[in-house]
Amino acid sequence: MLDYNALAFDYARHRTVHPGVHKELLNCLHHSSMSRVLEVGCGTGNYIWSLAKCVRCNCWGIDSSTEMLDQASQHGDSVSFKIGRAEDLRFDSDFFDLIFTVDVIHHISHCSDYFCSALRVLKPGGLLCTVTDSEWIIRNRSPLSKYFPETVEVELRRYPSIDVLREEMGRAGFSFSGAEMVEFQYTLTDCAPYRAKAYSALHLIAPEAFERGLAQLENDTQSKPVPCTSRYIMLWCIKPSQPMMA
Repeated sequence: MLDYNALAFDYARHRTVHPGVHKELLNCLHHSSMSRVLEVGCGTGNYIWSLAKCVRCNCWGIDSSTEMLDQASQHGDSVSFKIGRAEDLRFDSDFFDLIFTVDVIHHISHCSDYFCSALRVLKPGGLLCTVTDSEWIIRNRSPLSKYFPETVEVELRRYPSIDVLREEMGRAGFSFSGAEMVEFQYTLTDCAPYRAKAYSALHLIAPEAFERGLAQLENDTQSKPVPCTSRYIMLWCIKPSQPMMA
C-alpha cells in the first residue's frame, strides 16, 4: 500500500488542476457563493481551493493523509479541511450542494459505502460528481501509458469500471444524470513530475520498467516538446428530491 504522507510534497509541487474538470465544476455551481461544496480525497487541495477562490462559496475538503492536508492548508484558511474517510462522511444530513472526487474513486476501499454516505449528506437535488478514468483512457494516457506501458494493467486492476460505478451509484439511491469526457492538450518539456513519481502508478511498476520509461521520456523531451493529452470521465448524479422506489 502506498504511503500518501510520503508523496504529499511531490504532489503539491507537480499536480495541477485539469482545466476541463475545473470548468465543469464551476458551471454546475452557477457561481453561487451560497453553495456548500465538499471534495472527498482532496489531497493537496488544488481543486477545492480553486473553486473557493473563483466562487467564494463554502468549501470543505477531507482526506485520510495528514501530510496532504498540511500541504492543502498552506494556501490559506478559506477552506475547512479535516481528516476523514470517504465511507464515513461526518457531516449533517442534507448539508451539501455538491460533493466531488477527482481521480480518487479507485483509492476508496468500499465505493458503495461512500455513495451511501454521500447521498445522506447531500441536499435533495444536490449533485455528486465522480471524476475518474475509463479503460480506454487508461490505455491511451499520453505520455504515461506510452512510456510506462506496465502501468496499464496495474491501473486496470485498481480502477472500477464505469458500468460498475453507475450501478453502485444507482443502488445507493442516486439518479444518474450523465457522463462527459474532458480533454486538455499540452506539451511536456520537463520530466520532473515523472522523475519524482508524482503519479501513483509509477510506484507500482518494477524499478527497471520505470527507469527504462523515464530514460526514453527524458531523451525525447531533450529533442523536442512531447505532445500530451490529459483526459477524464466526469460522472454526474443527482440526489432525488424524493426517495427512489425500489
